Order: sequence, then structure tokens, then C-alpha cells
Amino acid sequence: MATVTLKSAAGKWVMVSAILSSAMAFIDSTALNVVLPALQKSLNASGADLFWILNAYLLMLASLILIGGSMGDKLGRKKIFMLGILIFIIGSVACGFASSVIFLIVFRIIQGIGGALMIPGSLSLISSSINEKERGKAIGTWSAFTTVVTMGGPVIGGALADAGLWRYIFFINVPIGIAALGMLAFRVQESIDENKNHTIDYIGAATIAFGLAALTFGFLRFPALGFKNWQVFIPLTAGLLLLVFFIFIEKKSSHPMMPLKLFANKTFSGANLLTFFLYAGLGAGMLFLSLNLVQVQGYTQLQSGLTFLPFTLLMISIARFAGSLADKIGPRLFLIAGPAIAGTGLLLLSFVQQTHGAQDYWTTFFPGIFIFGLGMSFTVAPLTATVMGSADNHLSGTASGVNNAMTRIANVFANAVFGALAVLFFSHALQTEIKNIVLPIQIKQKIVEQAINLGNAKVPPEINGNNKLLIENFYHQSFITAYKNIMRLSSLLGFLGALMSFFFIKNTAIKKDKG
Repeated sequence: MATVTLKSAAGKWVMVSAILSSAMAFIDSTALNVVLPALQKSLNASGADLFWILNAYLLMLASLILIGGSMGDKLGRKKIFMLGILIFIIGSVACGFASSVIFLIVFRIIQGIGGALMIPGSLSLISSSINEKERGKAIGTWSAFTTVVTMGGPVIGGALADAGLWRYIFFINVPIGIAALGMLAFRVQESIDENKNHTIDYIGAATIAFGLAALTFGFLRFPALGFKNWQVFIPLTAGLLLLVFFIFIEKKSSHPMMPLKLFANKTFSGANLLTFFLYAGLGAGMLFLSLNLVQVQGYTQLQSGLTFLPFTLLMISIARFAGSLADKIGPRLFLIAGPAIAGTGLLLLSFVQQTHGAQDYWTTFFPGIFIFGLGMSFTVAPLTATVMGSADNHLSGTASGVNNAMTRIANVFANAVFGALAVLFFSHALQTEIKNIVLPIQIKQKIVEQAINLGNAKVPPEINGNNKLLIENFYHQSFITAYKNIMRLSSLLGFLGALMSFFFIKNTAIKKDKG
């Protein structure tokens, strides 16, 4: 397929269809974070259930997104892209009708399969279709629009949750997906690498899927059972061994889903390390901020969603400009400063204690969210352009798949590991708080058992009067302690991302892999 310019009709259709479909997947995840409190109450879900609802989708996405990018390169980018959108729509409708936590988790898996075929398709279509001189600008535009729509997710989700309509978060994907399918079917040409071996690496896909699933299961069971329990030790060990085996498979395979030669380029390796650290921090930070605002600070879910508007406005005004400027002067400065600024924002958010609700927003949460959004606005477009620019066009889908997989793996890591840590922090703080209260040991045990529900912890029915108010206050204080620790760890990950850029990414090192 010959490349086209951004101003051409063909270029515009490629951009609009790619942005619409990507936004559909991203808005789903950010809106879901905001409505988790309503979902938790509606389906009577525990804290562990919430992390599985998030991770069921992310696990499939992380596990199969590499094979989705590879299938697009080999079998046709538009074809696989459209198949992914269709599966995602089906999964979304099923999620909307889910009657229990178990059904919702299963249907989120279907969504994840669709997303794995869909998400790398958007970037690989842009990278293979748009003229090389405008590719950075195109990716910057994609980054800006998808992030803006993505950050609109919390506002939409909050409004729907407050109205008791959290299920419509899934239903709104249907018209967006159908519109994207129509554009792709009638206005976008197929793009395929004719020289590519069409064999698919199913063994590699299965290995990484089971490896990530085992690790996540082990981390989620850790708070309740401890490391020595077989339900924790065996899955964690098996997960690590499977991931090592995955690397071995990819090294030996003649048609790997993740060609290791991509990582011979230091810039590609550094950009993916940055992606892992930054998006792990982003995922954990935004999840616990959303839970804190609604369950502890007393925000409505709509107010919680609106707190992210400064982030959205910064992305609108800065992201595309940052992408264009990075094309001219190189991405290194942006990819060092951006994650460091984002880390600073997360650190500021960690200092916020109990507030009087939304009326205190501007002097409590706003400064941290603003600085965090500023850092992400400088990072997103240059990072995406750097990843796509460090691989040759015929590997564009695979490179996009690797980087997107790194983002999802980072989110799985954040949800599983930080979810386990949050329960431990909460439980430890709660035990300290109730140490000096005169209550029977059995009642104290029941109080501590609620730690698994984090901000949705309920006072045991045997407790009433002043003691009930006291325990509720202890739950809030314990959650804030857990939140503070998680946000500081998230901040550290942002700074680690900046270090990866400092050591690995050079402006002169963005060379295509001609292999």
C-alpha cells in the first residue's frame, strides 16, 4: 500500500478510524476505574474481585496483543483490526448484561481478546499508511485525541454511575465500534507485508498468557494467604518459569511473535522499559486515586471523573505540539523530563490526607493532578513516535504490539502487585489503629478481615454506636495510609522511567531495523 499524507482524504479516514477504535478501548478502562465503587456495591464484589475484573481484560490484552500485531502484519492490518473491533463489541454487550462478578470477568476476557487484535492495528495502520515525514505528527495526533477521549471516560463513567447506569459504560462501545467498522470497510485500503512468513506463533502466545495469569493469581492471593501457601508460591514460580520459557521460545522460533532482534536497538529497549515503569505508576496511581475520591473523600462518581479534566485539557493543548517538536529536536529531552514531572505529580498527590470533599479539590488534589498531567502530556506522543520510529515499517504492527503489551503488562503488574500491597498496608494500619480499643478478639478479627475490601470495608454488624463511627474512621485512615504508600511507589516508578530514558534513549539512535 502506498503511503498517503495527513491532508489527503485517505489519510484522514485512516486517522479517524484508528482514533475512534483505540478510544473505544481506552475509554472503557478509564471509565471503569471511576465506576468501580458502584459496580462493587451492585454486584457485591470484594476488593479482590475488583482487581480480577480489571485484570481479566488486561491479562488477555497483554498476552495476545503481541500476536494481534503480528497477525496484522502477516494477514492484513485492516482485516485483523476489524475482527478485533467486532469481538470487542460483542464482549462489551455481554459485559453490559453480566448478572454476576463471575460472568463479568468471563466477558471481560472476551473484550480483551478483541482489544488484543484491535489496539495494535490502529498504530500499525497509521505507521504503514502515513508518509514517513508526517508520521510523528500523525502519531502525536493519535496520542492526543485518544488520550483526550480516554480521559473523558471518567466524566462519562461518573455521570452514568451516579445515575445507577454503570452498565452503559459497556454499551456506549457499540455505536463507536460500528462507526469505525463502517469507515474501515468502505474508506480504508488494506495494508499487508507481502514478504512476511504467515505462520503464527501460537506456542509463544499460550506461554506468555499462562505465565502472566499465574503471576497475577499468585499476587492476588498473597495478602490473604502469605507467600508460603502453595496457592501463592506455586503460581508465582510457575509464572516466572513460563516467562523465561517464553523468551527461550522467541529466541529459537523462526517466526516469533516478539522478535528479540527488536531489542538490539537500545532506543526500542529503553522506550519499552520507560513504558513499563511509567504506565505501572499511572495505572496504580489513577486506580487508587479514583477509589480514594469516592470511598473516602466523599466525592460523587461524577465529581471524581471531573477531577481529571485538567489532565484532558493539558493533553489537548500540549500532546500534539510535543509530538511535532520531538520530530524536530529529538525525543530524549521529552522522555526524561516528562516522566520525572509525572512522578512529581504522583508524589504531591500522596501527601493529601482526609479532606472536606470536592470543595477542597483546588487546594488538595488539583496541584498533583495538574503536574502529573503536564508530565504525561510531554511524554505520550514522543514515546509512541520513538517506539514506532525504531522499527522498520514491515515490523510496525509487531513493534506497536510489543509496546502496547508492555503497557498492559505494566497495568497487570500494578493491579496485582499494588493491589496486594494495598491490602497489606491497609491491614497493618488498621491493626495499629484498633490495638488499644477494648473489644473481643473475635470482633477485632472480623474488623481486620474487611481489609480485603479496602475503601468499601464494612463495620461488622455487632458493632454500633460510637464504636461504629470510630471503626469507620479507622477504615478511612487506614485506606489513606495505604493510598499514600501506593502513590509514593507509583511516583518512584515515574522517576525510574525517566532514568531509563536518560541511559538508553539517544536522539541519534532512532534507526530502523532493516532486518
